[in-house]
This record gives sequence, C-alpha cells and structure tokens, in this order.
Amino acid sequence: MNRTYFALGAALGGLAVIAGAYGAHRVGSPSDGAAAAIYETGVRYHFIHALALLAVSRTLDLWPGSPARISGVCFLAGVVLFSGSLYLHAGGVQWIAKLTPIGGLLLTAGWFLLAIAPLRSRRINSFQRKPKANRKIP
Repeated sequence: MNRTYFALGAALGGLAVIAGAYGAHRVGSPSDGAAAAIYETGVRYHFIHALALLAVSRTLDLWPGSPARISGVCFLAGVVLFSGSLYLHAGGVQWIAKLTPIGGLLLTAGWFLLAIAPLRSRRINSFQRKPKANRKIP
C-alpha cells in the first residue's frame, strides 16, 4: 500500500506542476482577477497534498495501520474535490464550488488521521521489526 501512495503522491505532484503552468499561461496571475486567485489556491493545495501522500507512504512504512491508510484516501479524494472544484470554478463552472468545502473537510481529516497513525500503532518505534514466521536461523 505504501508504494501506491508514494506513486500517487509523485503523480499528483507532477500534475500540480502542469496545473500551475497551465494556470500561469491560460488563467493569468492573481493580480488579473478572482479566477486566477481561485485557480492558484487550487494549485497550492494540490501541491501540498501531493507531498502529504508521500508522507503517508513513509508513515505506512514506520507505523502500519488503518489511520494512515485512510488518511491517504482522504488526501486523494480531498485533492480531487477541493482543487478540482476550484479549477473548474475558475474556468466558469459556478455550481461546482459547492463541493470545495467537502474537499477541505477530507483534507483536514487526512491530516488528523495521519497525526494519530503513530499513536495508534502497536510498534514502539521504526527500528522494531515484526518477527517472521518459520524463519530458519543458519
């Protein structure tokens, strides 16, 4: 699972760069108007949460457990709903802005779930290894 979140985080990071470049050339700068500022906010949160998925990947290595796994799902869905709705809103789709707060709640939930992941883990630290069953010692 951690490889999946790492790959998703890296891909979202690349898409954030593309979205930012598109916005800079097609939407304009924040000084050009409200649409550009809305679009820039979407790109900023998109990028931050792409990095958050990389943190989820590492967290699953250190402290495996469902809170970190669920935080990854929240981050991914949050980026789609929050940043995606802002991109479309900046493009003129006004009704889609109603989805933005739902995306924001998912992003917030992702951070809190990521915060409790090490607290809920049974592993004391990252150096403690799980014993392997039927391991033969030479």
